[in-house]
Amino acid sequence: MAYKRILLKLSGEALMGERNYGIDPKRLAEYAEDIKEITNQGVEVAIVIGGGNIFRGVAGASNGMDRVQADYMGMLATVINGLALQSALEDADIPTRLQTAIKIEAIAEPFIKRKAVRHLEKGRVVIFGSGTGNPFFTTDSAAVLRAIEINAEVILKGTRVDGIYDSDPEKNTNAIKFDTLSFDDVLKKGLKIMDTTAFTLSQENELPIIVFDMNTPGNLFKVIAGENIGTIVKN
Repeated sequence: MAYKRILLKLSGEALMGERNYGIDPKRLAEYAEDIKEITNQGVEVAIVIGGGNIFRGVAGASNGMDRVQADYMGMLATVINGLALQSALEDADIPTRLQTAIKIEAIAEPFIKRKAVRHLEKGRVVIFGSGTGNPFFTTDSAAVLRAIEINAEVILKGTRVDGIYDSDPEKNTNAIKFDTLSFDDVLKKGLKIMDTTAFTLSQENELPIIVFDMNTPGNLFKVIAGENIGTIVKN
């Protein structure tokens, strides 16, 4: 395996599957099987998941809601998704722990770096919920921050697109895909991979990002095995 410890970033929208909102149990089960395939190879997996399928703070704020209040609602949405993913993983016989930046002791552990690392070392999948615990920060920022804290070797950004293109491939059939990019290339070309805070944090800590299609079964294993799947961004 090319990587021993990874941080998998999933969007909340990915959990909708074919639905218009909410959570698709079928998609969760597919993700659980893909994750099980790599944990069986000894790969240590941490996960950060968004909440856009339930509530997005920025959208709430744009409709007149207080931004701070809206962002906290978005954080709680990520906890709901984390619980759903945890249930799916445990149905697949994968031991997990859900840790949250906001204390919700009845359903999750508070985030403690040393405990998270110990869980990973014991073969448990660790799901990080509620983002960074602070308003005005996205789950992309939370993913990079947690990856750095647990010494992950790479961030795997699972999307519905098979990599990074020079334009939106869902709108432009002539869009050109990149196999490898440097952080500087991404900035020069104005490509949108993560929000600026998250991307800069990743660049400064020399943490590579791989963008790949998570919705194709087996792709996660291929990425971990070092196959040329998706697009890798590195210094």
